[in-house]
Amino acid sequence: MKAPRRATSLEEMQECLSQFRSPEGMQRARGFRPRPTDVVISPFAKCGTTWVQQIVHGLRTRGSMEFDEITQVVPWLELAYDMGIDLAADQKGQPRAFKSHLPWDGIPKGGRYICVVRDPRDALVSMFRFFEGWFFEPGAVTIDAFATGEYMARSAPRSYWHHLASWWPQRARPDVLLLCFEDMKADLQRTVHRIARLMEIQVDRELEDIVMAQSTIEFMRRHERQFDDHLVREARDGACGLPGGARTTKVRAGRIGDHARELSADSIHGLNYIWHRDIETRFGLASYAQLRRQLS
Repeated sequence: MKAPRRATSLEEMQECLSQFRSPEGMQRARGFRPRPTDVVISPFAKCGTTWVQQIVHGLRTRGSMEFDEITQVVPWLELAYDMGIDLAADQKGQPRAFKSHLPWDGIPKGGRYICVVRDPRDALVSMFRFFEGWFFEPGAVTIDAFATGEYMARSAPRSYWHHLASWWPQRARPDVLLLCFEDMKADLQRTVHRIARLMEIQVDRELEDIVMAQSTIEFMRRHERQFDDHLVREARDGACGLPGGARTTKVRAGRIGDHARELSADSIHGLNYIWHRDIETRFGLASYAQLRRQLS
């Protein structure tokens, strides 16, 4: 039996990732039947999922922070079984809420849905930083190797572009709220009210103030351990062959345009090409900026 260790190559990292979600856990997630009032938060990874979890939980509980880690109170569909969480159970606060990263064609139907989209180039940078020090040793994999060998190499249903292409046609549905990460940053107040409307929650001034204050980067950084996936790591590090003790954070600066500072021209060109191939040719959206304008 191999001693637990973090990956020192892209291939080893991918082997670790392949064990992250168990087949039984995925089967349970796909078999989940939401109640009509349930809210399922399902962006692609590193596109604002934790942020929306915090907003949703704050709205339904008037700002309760009585949880060890956000996944306890807003369970992750794909990992709930592996974490010993009963998806059928009632939750603290109504409506019930769940996290996922599944595309529309894979998500259990029957509830209400929030999907956040983000510039894929910035989402890539955020994912790389999140994995570094958890799935692979710092410095063992370069960001451009990660971009070409992992992020751009993913096929459906695991790719960013498949996820986006599955959710985009659903944006006019009354049970779907499609948001842009960048617009959330630009106008958090409007975002809170749009989410509240989907949840059918009346927002008074006090509740608005609470949720706005508790959804800032500064507040979530002060309570970082409640948003750091430490319960997920405790549940799945062993299955992935990883040692414990990783320090990761999901509450980064969320800077817009990070990719221009971190990615090579070749990586950016590759990302832009996939956008053209998978998004522009299908939906006529020449760029993420155009998508954002159309959604806004």
